[in-house]
Amino acid sequence: MRIAITGATGQLGRLVIEKLKATAPADQIVALVRTPAKAADLGVETREADYSQPATLEAALAGVDTLLLISSSEVGQRITQHRNVIEAAKKAGVQRIVYTSVLHADNSPLSLAEEHRATEADLKSSGVVYTLLRNGWYTENYTGSVHGSVAGGALLGSAKDGKISSATRADFADAAVAVLTGQGHENKTYELAGDESYTLTELAAEISRQTGKDIPYRNLPVADYAAALASFGIPEGFAHGIASWDANAAAGALFDDSHQLSQLIGRPTTPLSTAVADALK
Repeated sequence: MRIAITGATGQLGRLVIEKLKATAPADQIVALVRTPAKAADLGVETREADYSQPATLEAALAGVDTLLLISSSEVGQRITQHRNVIEAAKKAGVQRIVYTSVLHADNSPLSLAEEHRATEADLKSSGVVYTLLRNGWYTENYTGSVHGSVAGGALLGSAKDGKISSATRADFADAAVAVLTGQGHENKTYELAGDESYTLTELAAEISRQTGKDIPYRNLPVADYAAALASFGIPEGFAHGIASWDANAAAGALFDDSHQLSQLIGRPTTPLSTAVADALK
Protein backbone atom coordinates (compact mmCIF):
# COMPACT_ATOMS: atom_id res chain seq x y z
CA MET A 1 0.00 0.00 0.00
CA ARG A 2 1.49 3.31 -1.05
CA ILE A 3 0.87 6.19 1.35
CA ALA A 4 1.37 9.84 0.41
CA ILE A 5 1.58 12.82 2.76
CA THR A 6 0.97 16.40 1.68
CA GLY A 7 2.88 19.22 3.35
CA ALA A 8 5.58 16.67 4.12
CA THR A 9 8.25 19.24 5.03
CA GLY A 10 6.02 20.94 7.59
CA GLN A 11 6.37 20.28 11.31
CA LEU A 12 3.56 17.72 11.43
CA GLY A 13 4.38 16.18 8.05
CA ARG A 14 7.98 15.47 8.99
CA LEU A 15 6.89 13.77 12.20
CA VAL A 16 4.35 11.61 10.37
CA ILE A 17 6.94 10.45 7.84
CA GLU A 18 9.49 9.73 10.56
CA LYS A 19 6.96 7.61 12.46
CA LEU A 20 5.61 5.95 9.30
CA LYS A 21 9.10 4.76 8.40
CA ALA A 22 9.13 2.78 11.64
CA THR A 23 6.02 0.83 10.64
CA ALA A 24 5.92 0.79 6.83
CA PRO A 25 8.54 0.22 4.12
CA ALA A 26 10.16 3.50 3.10
CA ASP A 27 9.62 2.70 -0.57
CA GLN A 28 5.86 2.74 0.06
CA ILE A 29 5.89 6.30 1.45
CA VAL A 30 5.63 9.36 -0.79
CA ALA A 31 6.36 12.89 0.40
CA LEU A 32 4.32 15.50 -1.49
CA VAL A 33 5.99 18.88 -1.29
CA ARG A 34 6.02 22.21 -3.04
CA THR A 35 9.82 22.18 -3.28
CA PRO A 36 11.26 18.64 -3.53
CA ALA A 37 14.80 19.82 -2.77
CA LYS A 38 13.68 20.71 0.76
CA ALA A 39 12.60 17.09 1.33
CA ALA A 40 15.87 15.44 0.36
CA ASP A 41 16.56 14.46 3.97
CA LEU A 42 13.29 12.59 4.48
CA GLY A 43 14.58 9.31 3.08
CA VAL A 44 11.49 8.58 0.99
CA GLU A 45 10.30 9.29 -2.53
CA THR A 46 9.45 12.95 -3.04
CA ARG A 47 7.10 14.41 -5.63
CA GLU A 48 6.25 18.00 -6.45
CA ALA A 49 2.72 18.86 -5.39
CA ASP A 50 1.40 22.38 -4.91
CA TYR A 51 -2.07 22.82 -3.42
CA SER A 52 -2.61 25.84 -5.67
CA GLN A 53 -1.28 24.23 -8.86
CA PRO A 54 -3.74 21.48 -9.92
CA ALA A 55 -1.49 20.47 -12.83
CA THR A 56 1.09 19.15 -10.33
CA LEU A 57 -1.34 17.15 -8.25
CA GLU A 58 -2.71 14.30 -10.38
CA ALA A 59 0.75 13.14 -11.46
CA ALA A 60 1.98 13.42 -7.89
CA LEU A 61 -0.80 11.12 -6.72
CA ALA A 62 -0.32 8.42 -9.36
CA GLY A 63 -0.17 4.97 -7.77
CA VAL A 64 -1.10 6.27 -4.31
CA ASP A 65 -3.57 4.17 -2.32
CA THR A 66 -3.98 6.31 0.82
CA LEU A 67 -3.44 10.05 1.12
CA LEU A 68 -2.88 12.07 4.26
CA LEU A 69 -4.13 15.54 3.39
CA ILE A 70 -2.53 17.81 5.96
CA SER A 71 -4.49 21.04 5.88
CA SER A 72 -2.82 23.93 4.13
CA SER A 73 -1.22 26.67 6.20
CA GLU A 74 -2.61 29.37 3.92
CA VAL A 75 -5.71 30.43 5.82
CA GLY A 76 -8.26 31.95 3.47
CA GLN A 77 -7.18 29.79 0.54
CA ARG A 78 -7.73 26.37 2.05
CA ILE A 79 -11.13 25.55 0.57
CA THR A 80 -9.91 25.86 -3.02
CA GLN A 81 -6.52 24.30 -2.28
CA HIS A 82 -8.00 21.26 -0.55
CA ARG A 83 -10.62 20.89 -3.27
CA ASN A 84 -7.82 20.78 -5.83
CA VAL A 85 -6.20 17.90 -3.95
CA ILE A 86 -9.46 15.99 -3.54
CA GLU A 87 -10.31 16.28 -7.25
CA ALA A 88 -6.82 15.17 -8.25
CA ALA A 89 -7.01 12.23 -5.83
CA LYS A 90 -10.28 11.09 -7.40
CA LYS A 91 -8.78 11.24 -10.89
CA ALA A 92 -5.65 9.39 -9.76
CA GLY A 93 -7.67 6.59 -8.17
CA VAL A 94 -6.68 7.23 -4.56
CA GLN A 95 -8.73 4.87 -2.41
CA ARG A 96 -8.83 6.81 0.87
CA ILE A 97 -8.12 10.33 2.07
CA VAL A 98 -7.25 11.05 5.70
CA TYR A 99 -7.72 14.74 6.49
CA THR A 100 -6.43 16.84 9.41
CA SER A 101 -9.39 18.98 10.39
CA VAL A 102 -10.03 20.93 13.62
CA LEU A 103 -11.60 19.87 16.92
CA HIS A 104 -15.41 19.87 16.78
CA ALA A 105 -15.29 21.35 13.29
CA ASP A 106 -19.03 20.98 12.82
CA ASN A 107 -19.87 23.48 15.57
CA SER A 108 -16.59 25.16 16.52
CA PRO A 109 -16.67 28.97 16.85
CA LEU A 110 -13.03 29.21 15.78
CA SER A 111 -12.58 31.32 12.66
CA LEU A 112 -10.40 28.49 11.33
CA ALA A 113 -13.30 26.04 11.41
CA GLU A 114 -15.26 27.39 8.43
CA GLU A 115 -12.69 26.23 5.89
CA HIS A 116 -12.41 22.85 7.60
CA ARG A 117 -16.19 22.41 7.50
CA ALA A 118 -16.14 23.09 3.76
CA THR A 119 -13.37 20.54 3.15
CA GLU A 120 -15.13 17.94 5.27
CA ALA A 121 -18.25 18.45 3.14
CA ASP A 122 -16.20 18.12 -0.05
CA LEU A 123 -14.71 14.86 1.19
CA LYS A 124 -18.08 13.42 2.13
CA SER A 125 -19.51 14.22 -1.31
CA SER A 126 -16.40 13.09 -3.22
CA GLY A 127 -17.20 9.38 -3.22
CA VAL A 128 -13.71 8.63 -1.88
CA VAL A 129 -13.44 6.80 1.44
CA TYR A 130 -12.33 9.31 4.07
CA THR A 131 -11.22 9.60 7.69
CA LEU A 132 -11.48 12.91 9.52
CA LEU A 133 -8.85 13.63 12.17
CA ARG A 134 -10.26 16.62 14.00
CA ASN A 135 -7.06 17.73 15.69
CA GLY A 136 -7.24 19.88 18.78
CA TRP A 137 -4.74 22.58 19.65
CA TYR A 138 -1.04 21.80 19.52
CA THR A 139 0.53 22.18 22.96
CA GLU A 140 3.42 23.84 21.12
CA ASN A 141 1.09 26.73 20.25
CA TYR A 142 1.49 27.73 23.88
CA THR A 143 4.81 26.25 24.94
CA GLY A 144 6.45 28.00 21.98
CA SER A 145 6.16 31.22 24.00
CA VAL A 146 7.64 29.81 27.20
CA HIS A 147 11.03 31.51 26.81
CA GLY A 148 9.38 34.82 25.95
CA SER A 149 7.13 34.51 28.98
CA VAL A 150 10.10 33.86 31.24
CA ALA A 151 12.02 36.78 29.75
CA GLY A 152 9.01 39.08 30.04
CA GLY A 153 8.01 37.93 33.51
CA ALA A 154 4.46 36.86 32.59
CA LEU A 155 2.44 34.59 30.33
CA LEU A 156 0.01 36.68 28.27
CA GLY A 157 -3.28 35.60 26.78
CA SER A 158 -7.02 36.15 26.48
CA ALA A 159 -8.30 32.70 27.41
CA LYS A 160 -9.41 33.61 30.95
CA ASP A 161 -10.08 30.31 32.79
CA GLY A 162 -10.97 28.33 29.67
CA LYS A 163 -9.88 24.70 29.73
CA ILE A 164 -7.50 23.71 26.91
CA SER A 165 -7.22 20.03 25.94
CA SER A 166 -4.11 20.28 23.82
CA ALA A 167 -1.72 17.57 22.68
CA THR A 168 1.72 17.66 21.12
CA ARG A 169 2.42 17.37 17.42
CA ALA A 170 4.00 14.00 18.14
CA ASP A 171 0.72 12.80 19.66
CA PHE A 172 -1.22 13.90 16.58
CA ALA A 173 1.41 12.36 14.29
CA ASP A 174 1.00 9.03 16.07
CA ALA A 175 -2.75 9.26 15.51
CA ALA A 176 -2.25 9.89 11.81
CA VAL A 177 0.06 6.88 11.50
CA ALA A 178 -2.38 4.68 13.41
CA VAL A 179 -5.16 5.57 10.99
CA LEU A 180 -3.00 5.41 7.86
CA THR A 181 -1.73 1.93 8.66
CA GLY A 182 -4.64 0.48 10.63
CA GLN A 183 -8.00 -1.04 9.76
CA GLY A 184 -11.58 -0.02 10.43
CA HIS A 185 -11.24 3.75 10.06
CA GLU A 186 -13.32 4.11 6.88
CA ASN A 187 -15.64 7.15 6.86
CA LYS A 188 -15.04 7.79 10.55
CA THR A 189 -14.54 11.06 12.40
CA TYR A 190 -12.24 11.34 15.41
CA GLU A 191 -12.25 14.22 17.90
CA LEU A 192 -8.61 14.33 18.96
CA ALA A 193 -7.47 16.16 22.08
CA GLY A 194 -5.16 15.71 25.02
CA ASP A 195 -6.08 13.65 28.08
CA GLU A 196 -5.10 16.52 30.35
CA SER A 197 -6.91 19.88 30.25
CA TYR A 198 -5.42 23.03 31.74
CA THR A 199 -5.97 26.76 31.98
CA LEU A 200 -3.32 29.30 31.08
CA THR A 201 -3.06 30.08 34.80
CA GLU A 202 -2.10 26.43 35.32
CA LEU A 203 0.35 26.59 32.43
CA ALA A 204 1.96 29.67 33.99
CA ALA A 205 2.18 27.82 37.32
CA GLU A 206 3.94 24.90 35.62
CA ILE A 207 6.41 27.27 33.95
CA SER A 208 7.02 28.87 37.35
CA ARG A 209 7.55 25.48 39.00
CA GLN A 210 10.09 24.35 36.45
CA THR A 211 12.03 27.61 36.24
CA GLY A 212 11.89 28.54 39.90
CA LYS A 213 10.63 31.99 38.87
CA ASP A 214 7.28 33.67 39.49
CA ILE A 215 5.64 33.74 36.06
CA PRO A 216 1.99 34.74 36.50
CA TYR A 217 -0.70 34.51 33.85
CA ARG A 218 -1.89 37.94 32.74
CA ASN A 219 -5.27 37.89 31.03
CA LEU A 220 -5.73 40.72 28.55
CA PRO A 221 -8.66 42.02 26.51
CA VAL A 222 -8.53 40.56 23.00
CA ALA A 223 -7.50 43.84 21.36
CA ASP A 224 -4.71 44.39 23.88
CA TYR A 225 -3.39 40.86 23.48
CA ALA A 226 -3.41 41.21 19.70
CA ALA A 227 -1.51 44.49 20.02
CA ALA A 228 1.03 42.85 22.32
CA LEU A 229 1.57 40.00 19.85
CA ALA A 230 2.00 42.46 17.00
CA SER A 231 4.59 44.35 19.07
CA PHE A 232 6.56 41.08 19.25
CA GLY A 233 6.73 40.99 15.45
CA ILE A 234 3.76 38.75 14.68
CA PRO A 235 1.89 39.97 11.57
CA GLU A 236 -1.14 42.00 12.58
CA GLY A 237 -3.75 39.76 10.95
CA PHE A 238 -2.29 36.63 12.52
CA ALA A 239 -1.98 38.37 15.90
CA HIS A 240 -5.70 39.18 15.82
CA GLY A 241 -6.41 35.57 14.89
CA ILE A 242 -4.40 34.19 17.82
CA ALA A 243 -6.12 36.56 20.25
CA SER A 244 -9.57 35.63 18.92
CA TRP A 245 -8.80 31.91 19.28
CA ASP A 246 -7.83 32.54 22.89
CA ALA A 247 -11.19 34.23 23.41
CA ASN A 248 -12.85 31.15 21.89
CA ALA A 249 -10.85 29.01 24.32
CA ALA A 250 -12.29 31.06 27.18
CA ALA A 251 -15.71 29.89 25.99
CA GLY A 252 -14.66 26.22 25.85
CA ALA A 253 -13.78 25.83 22.16
CA LEU A 254 -10.51 24.00 22.88
CA PHE A 255 -11.88 21.59 25.49
CA ASP A 256 -12.66 17.92 24.90
CA ASP A 257 -12.71 15.02 27.34
CA SER A 258 -13.55 12.11 25.04
CA HIS A 259 -9.98 10.70 25.18
CA GLN A 260 -10.30 9.50 21.57
CA LEU A 261 -6.70 10.50 20.86
CA SER A 262 -5.14 8.36 23.59
CA GLN A 263 -7.44 5.49 22.64
CA LEU A 264 -6.32 5.76 19.03
CA ILE A 265 -2.59 5.88 19.77
CA GLY A 266 -2.72 3.31 22.56
CA ARG A 267 -0.99 5.44 25.18
CA PRO A 268 -1.65 8.56 27.28
CA THR A 269 -1.06 11.85 25.51
CA THR A 270 2.07 13.84 26.43
CA PRO A 271 1.66 15.55 29.83
CA LEU A 272 1.85 19.34 29.99
CA SER A 273 4.80 19.08 32.36
CA THR A 274 6.78 17.13 29.77
CA ALA A 275 5.92 19.60 27.01
CA VAL A 276 7.01 22.53 29.16
CA ALA A 277 10.27 20.77 30.06
CA ASP A 278 10.95 20.11 26.37
CA ALA A 279 10.28 23.78 25.56
CA LEU A 280 12.70 24.91 28.25
CA LYS A 281 15.59 22.76 26.99
